[in-house]
Amino acid sequence: MIDAEDVGGVHIKYLYHCRRQLWLYLRGIRPEHMSGLVQFGEAVHETSYTRSAAIDLGAAKLDFIDGQHWVHEVKSSTRPTPADQAQGRHYCHRLEQIGIDAKGAILHYPKTRRTHRYPYTPEAARQAQADIGDVLTVAGAPVSPDRLARSAWRGCSFTDYCWTE
Repeated sequence: MIDAEDVGGVHIKYLYHCRRQLWLYLRGIRPEHMSGLVQFGEAVHETSYTRSAAIDLGAAKLDFIDGQHWVHEVKSSTRPTPADQAQGRHYCHRLEQIGIDAKGAILHYPKTRRTHRYPYTPEAARQAQADIGDVLTVAGAPVSPDRLARSAWRGCSFTDYCWTE
């Protein structure tokens, strides 16, 4: 179904946000286009840091990389999440695989005008590799993981798949 080389940033984000969401996404269920929050995030992305070009690494597409090899990601939320940090790690890992020594990830939060810097350490590299393994484990599961508690799914575009009874 999916190989390690095919794991992209969205897979990592969903792994940290909700494994059921990841499992559904891997099976082609993709209702994001109907989500107002997803549309808002796309608008923030399109209007922030417009002088920088996105970097397409195949399965992974990062917002931009600076001359000192820091990965930059623009986020629509107001504060960092473990999923944001994991995506940054993943992009550094992908760059490392093609011979670019990424220094780390800088996450930009335009709504609050804040940035957070996460160096790409050997520990971060090990975690990025483990995350890919976890995505492959979820992908190979014959049934979907359990849904999150209602208090944890706020704003999820997959709500109809988990809570319609």
